[in-house]
Amino acid sequence: HWPYCEKRCSYCNFNKYIPRGVEEAAMQKCLVTEAQTLLRLSGVQRVESVFFGGGTPSLASPHTVAAVLEAVAQTAHLPADSEVTLEANPTSTPGSRLAEFGAAGVNRLSIGLQSLDNTELRLLGRTHSACDALRTLAEARRLFPGRVSVDLMLGLPAQQVGPWLGQLQELLHHCDDHLSLYQLSLERGTALFAQVQQGVLPAPDPELAAEMYQRGRAVLREAGFRQYEVSNFARNGALSTHNWTYWQCGQYLGIGPGAHGRFMPQGAGSHTREARIQTLEPDNWMKEVMMFGHGTRKRVPLGRLELLEEVLALGLRTDVGITHQHWQQFEPQLTLCDVFGANKEVQELLEQGLLQLDHRGLRCSWEGLAVLDSLLLTLLPQLQEAWQQRTPSPVPGG
Repeated sequence: HWPYCEKRCSYCNFNKYIPRGVEEAAMQKCLVTEAQTLLRLSGVQRVESVFFGGGTPSLASPHTVAAVLEAVAQTAHLPADSEVTLEANPTSTPGSRLAEFGAAGVNRLSIGLQSLDNTELRLLGRTHSACDALRTLAEARRLFPGRVSVDLMLGLPAQQVGPWLGQLQELLHHCDDHLSLYQLSLERGTALFAQVQQGVLPAPDPELAAEMYQRGRAVLREAGFRQYEVSNFARNGALSTHNWTYWQCGQYLGIGPGAHGRFMPQGAGSHTREARIQTLEPDNWMKEVMMFGHGTRKRVPLGRLELLEEVLALGLRTDVGITHQHWQQFEPQLTLCDVFGANKEVQELLEQGLLQLDHRGLRCSWEGLAVLDSLLLTLLPQLQEAWQQRTPSPVPGG
């Protein structure tokens, strides 16, 4: 997590800072140290993907990216074909700099384009124009063909369905093989939230946002994109390996101020996965890394039911859903059919064609994927109930 930005966007409540000056050498040293410490602590032998997020990591020096990747490769095995993604903003990334990131080891770019309408970009507090965005996108595709992702936002205040679909159609002429559609969520503490609260801007219309999403995903399906996750679309097999790990409840290490991780520390004498959050404020985080080798501020052991809730909620975000084999890795005793097979409310969802439960596993249909949050209101309580009623497995020596 690279926590610095040039300015704060009006909708963003991520852990980010607008510095007067960044001590990049100190930041780089601490990122390297923390990466090495957490890799050793986790006992991870092989790293499948590395994701530089933020903040605006394209403001970091390519040397910093190279140093972190080198540290990872020295501490664990980082295969030559591992996916290494960098989040980039159109303005902070002229072509020559993108090429330097490529030389440093980045092989995939995620561009925070957000809109192709200059009025909307100003509303969002973005520093780039639609023209900048398309220019950066063209340059990125030249340097990283088939490995460029773009974000497009929907559901902004006063945004209408027709013009937004026009932007999406325009983007299809320019984009690569991966696209993410994100609905604006108004977060407390952001400028946009305050403007809506004060009546300066109209509140976003959820009905219109739902229509944009439904029609947008239909347009993308028509254009040959697979909706492999609620917000993510890929063609030609260009799925994000890194994000797929999140949705499959894989282990990941969070490095940098405010980064989140999920992994099983070695040598603790247990097999408990922990949710970890690093110290938020960069200067404090650096002090802790220099003292202790890492800046972990919060460690929460995840119980077996909590882990299953994550497997369910995250797995159903994907079009594959949760296969029986995948579920068994986390819960060998209680099958998906044990949990959901006999429940009346779940049966109704199956009959309505929103869910499918069969020899492959449990997954949402195309229609169900769009209303996943409402399905989880039935599924999560059912999982909790089945868990409480299960026959406790015998305790060795107990």
